[in-house]
Amino acid sequence: MSEPLVECVPNFAGGRDRAVVEALLAAMRLPGVLLLDCAVDSDQNRAIATIAGPPAAVCEAAVRAAGVAAERIDLTRQTGSYPRIGATDVIPFVPLRGIGLGECAMLAREAADALWTRYGIPSYLYAAAASRPDRASLEQVRQGQFEGLREAVLRDARRRPDVGGPGLHPSAGASAVGARPLLIEYTVSLDTADIRPARAIARAVRSEISGLPGVKAIALLAEGVAQVSLTVTDLRQSSLHAVHTAVLQAARAGRTGLLRTELVGLMPEAAYQAGSIWIAALQASGSAFDPDRRILERLIQASAARSDKEVVDR
Repeated sequence: MSEPLVECVPNFAGGRDRAVVEALLAAMRLPGVLLLDCAVDSDQNRAIATIAGPPAAVCEAAVRAAGVAAERIDLTRQTGSYPRIGATDVIPFVPLRGIGLGECAMLAREAADALWTRYGIPSYLYAAAASRPDRASLEQVRQGQFEGLREAVLRDARRRPDVGGPGLHPSAGASAVGARPLLIEYTVSLDTADIRPARAIARAVRSEISGLPGVKAIALLAEGVAQVSLTVTDLRQSSLHAVHTAVLQAARAGRTGLLRTELVGLMPEAAYQAGSIWIAALQASGSAFDPDRRILERLIQASAARSDKEVVDR
């Protein structure tokens, strides 16, 4: 039987300093851990790494990187367009092979305990690792961001972390640590600096309003234009083809055009649709899509036989 394989996609609130990103990646280079990808966005001031390997090794790699983030990223001075509550904002564990979501939730708890005992970083357990229904949603956990949350935990016991605390780390904040299935992040930039059309598109497509099932969307201003940042959490119900088509229709209804699109991080093989409209949109944006470098399973297979030194910054 094959060894259990888990993915982890830690999000760091630091994407503008190359030396910081390199230090974070170095912390995750442990025996057995495959460093598959690192997507860096300077406007959002965010770096998203993707690692995979045996559960214990992946957990340790994520925890060590969070320790480096606490040393190198000061949220009292950090700015960026993307919501965050911590220097290491999110640490999700994703089952890939020989391991279930429940076991990944236990792994999340182990990571949260280590963050607190080693570095004094408290954690909120979210998604499948959540101990409370209101913490299943990452958006609810992130309410107020670092600045608002550090005040809220002092006056409202309901906002306090699940592990550690009750206060946040003074400069590294807190981390949302959880377990979830595979998902896809997709960003659409509009041909306007007005954020109102982006908000309208986000409302039109996200599932909790009346849009596509398993789709989350927020509006941002980045790179001087309005953006819609989308997360597809249920790949069985909403394909990227359907998401892109819905965004395009909502943009046309608001008399707004799409400037460019971007796939953030990796995607599973099952979600790949050769010749789809969203791949054509990526290529039209100048973002050539190479399935061998953007599909998770293909990268795992290739990375097992090569060095990870070429992963940083496509």
